[in-house]
Amino acid sequence: MKINSFVFYLWGVLGIVTLLSACTKSSETPPTTNPAPNATWQVNPVFSSLTFNSPVEMTHAADGTNRIFVVEQHGVVRVFQNEANVNQSQTFLDISNRVSSGGETGLLGLAFHPDFKTNGQVFVNYTRRFNNQLQSVVSRFQSNKTTADANSEEILLTFDQPYANHNGGAILFGKDGFLYIATGDGGSGGDPQNNSQNRANLLGKILRIDVNTKESGLNYGIPADNPFKGMTSARPEIYAYGLRNPWKITSDRSTGRVWIADVGQNAREEIDILEKGGNYGWRVTEGKECYSPANNCNRTGFVEPVFDYGTSEGRSITGGYVYRGAKLTSIVGQYIYGDYVSGNIWALTYDENSRQATNKLLTRLVGSLSSFGEDEAGELYLLNHQTGKIHLLELK
Repeated sequence: MKINSFVFYLWGVLGIVTLLSACTKSSETPPTTNPAPNATWQVNPVFSSLTFNSPVEMTHAADGTNRIFVVEQHGVVRVFQNEANVNQSQTFLDISNRVSSGGETGLLGLAFHPDFKTNGQVFVNYTRRFNNQLQSVVSRFQSNKTTADANSEEILLTFDQPYANHNGGAILFGKDGFLYIATGDGGSGGDPQNNSQNRANLLGKILRIDVNTKESGLNYGIPADNPFKGMTSARPEIYAYGLRNPWKITSDRSTGRVWIADVGQNAREEIDILEKGGNYGWRVTEGKECYSPANNCNRTGFVEPVFDYGTSEGRSITGGYVYRGAKLTSIVGQYIYGDYVSGNIWALTYDENSRQATNKLLTRLVGSLSSFGEDEAGELYLLNHQTGKIHLLELK
């Protein structure tokens, strides 16, 4: 999924995987200097009868059924009714026989078509081995709303991954009806191929495609206002670029604004708001600091992060949601996010006019915070990659 040598170490301890140390953070010591969490907030386990295998995504179908879908990294999507006493989940989709998983690879993203209630279409983002080459795959499956047919796969888009880490993986439908796809820089450490700044490939980008049309021999269309459409030196799918390893992108259900959480290299974790044609700076910058070169880098034309934080706070950002639920009124409109390694959970308030952000620590999750989830009502959940459990953000 994300990340850094400390996370790889955790996965190794858990018997999941040991990966290359090339994408390291500078230390394997967890942060210890963060102030104490706010005493009024807590995360509580919910759906106590359910445990998932390395969960990395949680979402809903917005179809009025009040169901929750959980993505297991090895290639299975589970579904269950959003009820406190639910005691079992069902398999919605199983493509584990074609998914290459482990470390940062696997089934990483799930999105339901805006007209899912009518057409039953579901989309996934996963990694596979094809002719001994690791690839990212974005596919469409057909469902009867209860289960998806694994044999109905229509592959929309594939692209090679030069290394096993930094696969991004999140997908979502924007308010414009187009599918947005987050891709990592191809892996290793420091983006050695300079993929993120190279608009001729799809790595280190946010892509935007139209799944309702097909053109030019593609299994999808290119939206007419994609910023690089028609340019011979750029892939037309690209909507924004200069990202390292966006681990979760989410859309504010009220404004449609897309938030990006981009995992850093050695020093900074960053939060961005998606802008059409935006260049977010990697590998020239890491967060608000220079990376390559280490000093006096040229930031001209870059979109500055809304917020970034250093290694005393955490070492691998996990993107969340702008809270639009009804139960936690004091954080409505705030971006709730966390950190995989430290378990810290914050609320970020952003003033678009002044472009100023204020950040406050709410609480911590004990374990490994792989993802946030949002149910149909807009309440926020957290996935524990280590224990396989789901937690709910609540006031004490």
